[in-house]
Amino acid sequence: MATTRIPLIKADTQAQDIADKLEMSTAEIGLTVRTTNCLEERGIFTVHDLLNCTRDDLLAISNFGEKTLDEVYRALEGVGFYRKSRQAAAKKAQSSSQTSPQSASQVSSQLPSKAR
Repeated sequence: MATTRIPLIKADTQAQDIADKLEMSTAEIGLTVRTTNCLEERGIFTVHDLLNCTRDDLLAISNFGEKTLDEVYRALEGVGFYRKSRQAAAKKAQSSSQTSPQSASQVSSQLPSKAR
């Protein structure tokens, strides 16, 4: 990313950070090859695609069970996306961090309408 002489607004840099994370491939977030292959067979290639899937959508994929679902949740948490039930605990754990964890619904509401 090019540097500018004018400092960027913190919200702009956070929005760009979220956009970059949403564009990451499923392989880039640390999922196993097997899990990535299962997701790609269903047309799920990016974090954005993954966040638009429900738990039931994922469990409907063949060879995709609870352990694989846990792997997906851990990988998403690793890049800063948390389930609502885990978000409060994550905020406490990351209170010293500059960016707060994002839930899937928060990210979706921040996306431009064409990206939703």
